[in-house]
Amino acid sequence: MRIFQLLPVIAFGDAVGNDTRALKKALLKAGYETEIYADVVDGRLPRGTARPYGRMPRPERDDVILYHLSTGHSMNYGVTRYPCRKIIMYHNVTPANYFDGYNRDAYENCRKGIRAAKGMRDAAEFCFADSEYNRQELIRYGYRCPIQVLPILIPFEDYAKEPTNKVIRTFSDGKTNILFTGRIVPNKKQEDLILAFFYYHRYINRESRLILAGSYVGMERYKNRLEAYAKELGIWDCVYFSGMSRFQDILAYYRVADVFLSMSEHEGFCVPLVEAMYFGIPIIARDTSAIGGTLGGSGILLSDNDPMAAAEMIDRVITDRKLKEAVIRNQRIRLKDFDNKKVERQFLHTMEQFVGR
Repeated sequence: MRIFQLLPVIAFGDAVGNDTRALKKALLKAGYETEIYADVVDGRLPRGTARPYGRMPRPERDDVILYHLSTGHSMNYGVTRYPCRKIIMYHNVTPANYFDGYNRDAYENCRKGIRAAKGMRDAAEFCFADSEYNRQELIRYGYRCPIQVLPILIPFEDYAKEPTNKVIRTFSDGKTNILFTGRIVPNKKQEDLILAFFYYHRYINRESRLILAGSYVGMERYKNRLEAYAKELGIWDCVYFSGMSRFQDILAYYRVADVFLSMSEHEGFCVPLVEAMYFGIPIIARDTSAIGGTLGGSGILLSDNDPMAAAEMIDRVITDRKLKEAVIRNQRIRLKDFDNKKVERQFLHTMEQFVGR
């Protein structure tokens, strides 16, 4: 019996890719014969991480395919034709409408991904979902098999690496740093972050900046609109776009952040929230999609995208020491739920039951 992990693209630094690699490590450690196969393998990944999908041996009946579903790809339908047992690992597919007018390929990938997610409802015996939000989405799509919530395996050991000192020196100038990490994409609503920051910077604290740490490759049109918006508001020189950054740079942005602010409208899990918990940064986030579930009662949730309410909450968290300490304390408690060993045990226990059944 072999376990094949399949996904269209395995990319360096990507949450789905990291999860796939961590699951492979756990399966190997537990004694399973397993391998990752992808149509596109990022050349920056360590050699031997994954193999090309075209070279995958044909699965036999007692083999298991663990398929990571997160986008549109021909592989979505290809895996259904194999005569073996199948598990879907559902990472969510972003609604296509967010990319309309910005990137045609992204729009089509998401449109096809959602269609595939609905069309694959009878293909699997079992599903994992990153979050309760994702589980409920599969139920709405008509999935009738057992669905278990399993958080993404996050490589916390990597966060102990040395951050980029130059970034730390640059942003350790006494100004309040408001941070959001994640790709520059419309569903994350960076325009709402900019507007909330405008109210905070203009009316509460002039010695502040907004750091948007994330790649905008493929979303240049959206990024240009964000830049124009910041200029229109007169805060262009206080909004920093990092672009594609090295991992050590991202670690440095977390080290200098005073507040992590998210106004994202659609997330299937949102790994940066857990990263902010790890670095002890108080989180303020709009309560949408999987955000509240990932925070699990920690952080501070905003009921809507009111920019003035967000600005005032930033000020409260920064100036009220007891509130800040309470927020960070609750986040540390929640962080324990994402402990790698705990998630690994849950995953391996389920796999043992599935294989035995």
